[in-house]
Amino acid sequence: MKIKLLLFLLTGCFVSCAQVKQNDIEIRPSKSSYAFETVFSNVGIPWGLAWLPDGSMLVGDKNGEITLVTKTNEITISTGFDDLYVRGQGGLLDILPHPNYENNKWIYFAYASNQGEGDGGNTKIVRAQIEENKLIRIEELYKASPNSTKGVHFGSRMVIDKQGYLYFTIGDRGNRDENPQDITRDGGKIYRIKDDGSIPDDNPFVNEAGAKTAIYSYGHRNQQGMDIHPVTQEVWTHEHGPKGGDEINITKKGANYGWPVITYGVNYSGTTITEKTQKEGMEQPLYYWTPSIAPSGMAFVTGDKYPDWKGHLLVGSLKFQYLELLKLKNNQVNERLKIAEDIGRLRTVKMGPDGYVYLGVEGKGIVKIIPN
Repeated sequence: MKIKLLLFLLTGCFVSCAQVKQNDIEIRPSKSSYAFETVFSNVGIPWGLAWLPDGSMLVGDKNGEITLVTKTNEITISTGFDDLYVRGQGGLLDILPHPNYENNKWIYFAYASNQGEGDGGNTKIVRAQIEENKLIRIEELYKASPNSTKGVHFGSRMVIDKQGYLYFTIGDRGNRDENPQDITRDGGKIYRIKDDGSIPDDNPFVNEAGAKTAIYSYGHRNQQGMDIHPVTQEVWTHEHGPKGGDEINITKKGANYGWPVITYGVNYSGTTITEKTQKEGMEQPLYYWTPSIAPSGMAFVTGDKYPDWKGHLLVGSLKFQYLELLKLKNNQVNERLKIAEDIGRLRTVKMGPDGYVYLGVEGKGIVKIIPN
């Protein structure tokens, strides 16, 4: 009995200590040499950034404006989003062309919408096509409900995997006590739908009475970074904690990520949210930041332009206004490097089709990192 108890305590300490060790990694300046080139500046808060197969770039401003940037021109795209709700963190969010865009011409948009039940707005996912510099064939794929006048925690990021499933995030909309842990409510979730908006038969809660069947995982706070691992094809996200406790997570089907039952953060006032950082049946983050960096935008580095960065993870910091490189080994963070110090509030981090890293920086525009 004593041996079993000792093994249990050692195992528990191992898990706990491994997590603390992860969090204790200090960030240091990168030794890499690089320069910055502003490729587009006519944007206030560049949240959405994507490329079409011809190399032209779509830039979305949170205020609702979309610009198609070609080699020779900057073209305003008329959206027709009459239900756009711009308040606080709400507005035009992510932009994502379909992987088979050359054949189907679909582009996906996430934005805050005032459509539906209640005052205010909530996150909406649509797809549309561009013709004669305007969006046509706009199709609603998902609209979260109910609306709220709170201006926080809309999410929203999107990816499409190799099976054609669209994953997207919706934050808890500032309602932490009801939304994240309740699968009959929207908010505080990662969702998975088919690219036409229909629900996959094997989604985890399709047979649960009253559940939002598009939900793939739950117990999240506000995820503003999302990417697919280039090797494993797993969907990775990061999410804002409160004061402390920003997280990186690997998305698992049907998993509960704990918010607000467990967290490594506290209220902004410094008061306690919960004494618990772990609980059976709830996932631990792959990595967490304390203090918070306010993460926004995320991308795995691919290609050969940045050999020291390849295969590792870039995350923007709104709070400290730098780009962070998290070096990974066996799905663990073992080094943190600070890149682009004092560049400004980073909203978007993307790998461009030319193999370069692009940043969306508030008040500056789209900035390209060029290694020397």
